[in-house]
Amino acid sequence: MTISEMRRCLEVRGLRLTKSLGQNFLHDGNQLRRIVASAELASGDQVLEIGPGLGPLTELLLASGARVTAVEMDGRLCEFLRERFAGPPRFELIHGDALKWLGERPRDWTNWKLVSNLPYSVGSPILVELALAERPPERLVVTLQLEVVRRLAAAPDTDDYGVLTLLVGLQFESAGWFKIPRDCFYPVPDVDSACITLVRRSDPLLPGVLIPRFASVVKAAFGQRRKMARKLLRNFGNESQLDAAFRSVGIPV
Repeated sequence: MTISEMRRCLEVRGLRLTKSLGQNFLHDGNQLRRIVASAELASGDQVLEIGPGLGPLTELLLASGARVTAVEMDGRLCEFLRERFAGPPRFELIHGDALKWLGERPRDWTNWKLVSNLPYSVGSPILVELALAERPPERLVVTLQLEVVRRLAAAPDTDDYGVLTLLVGLQFESAGWFKIPRDCFYPVPDVDSACITLVRRSDPLLPGVLIPRFASVVKAAFGQRRKMARKLLRNFGNESQLDAAFRSVGIPV
């Protein structure tokens, strides 16, 4: 779907894009094909797409032979998508909030992939939700704000390293990313974008039962970096326990 086709489609239906929903649609065919190639799809793969918009990525995902479940918040776009993809039996459309739906998705999704141009407004929360999930996707190929992608790929002791890096890194590791020019989107966004591939670790860095607790500790520690760690983490143990934990990893107390 070219940019002129997108404009015409929106004009014919009298649709105006909603900035609060992060509606900036990727129209560049080369970038879309690169995203699909990064997903390494096989026929029959279960794919989740969040925020399909007018469906240019959806079309390529279905062409790969994948089974696509798309979650769209905007009811106006859902009407269009139902018309456009009325034929393929491998397409399912959910009208709703993706963050809420993730907690209710089918339990038989043991091996699945997320391939999405994520709305800017919900990109980070969705990644954290997946990092804390009991059955996370085996592969994520997602377009996000460039600054978010840099955080996901950040090394320790760098300015970009933070809560998002740590939490997503429990379950996933980066397999590379590429920048997408602003003029590949309609309307042109005010921020730079990039697509990153994250692959599920064969062994998470922590057992699943410890991940929620670890997430709470990380959020507390990074919430106010300048405060002493002992004071920040006092709700997670008494002083002697914390001191012993700090010494065990070489942190002076």
